[in-house]
Amino acid sequence: MISRFALTVLGATLALAQTAPTPPSPATMAQMRVNMLSSQLSLTDAQKSSALTIYTAAFASEQTLQTSMQTARQTLTTAIKSDDTATIDQVSATLGTLMGQMTAIHAKADAAFYALLTSSQQTIYNAMPHGGPGGPGGPGGPPPGGSN
Repeated sequence: MISRFALTVLGATLALAQTAPTPPSPATMAQMRVNMLSSQLSLTDAQKSSALTIYTAAFASEQTLQTSMQTARQTLTTAIKSDDTATIDQVSATLGTLMGQMTAIHAKADAAFYALLTSSQQTIYNAMPHGGPGGPGGPGGPPPGGSN
C-alpha cells in the first residue's frame, strides 16, 4: 500500500514539474518595470501612472509578436530538419522583421517614458545601465542618444 501511495505522489510530482509556468501578464510586467524605475528615479505618482500605461501597452503589443516568433522558430526548426533552404531564408527574414518590430516597441515606450522625466531624472536615467531585454532599443539596443 505504501508503494502505491509513493508511486502516486511521484507521478503527481512529475506531472506538476512538466507544466510550464504561466508568464506574467503585461500589466504585471509593466508594474515590475515601473517599480524598478520608480525606486531609482523617485517618480511622482503622475509619472508612475503614465509609465504604467506606456509599459502595459508595450508589453501587450510584444505578446502578439512573441507568439508569432514562437511559431516562426518552430517552422524554422522543421525547415532545418528537412534541409528546406527556401523556407529557412523566408522564416529568417520574418524573424528579423519581428525582432525589428519588438525593438521599435521597446524604443517607443522608452522614448515616451523618457519624455515624462525631469532633467535631473533624465541625468540619473542616462547613467543607468541600458541594453538587453527591456532596455532602451529592446534586446541589445543602445541607450537613447548613445551607440554601441
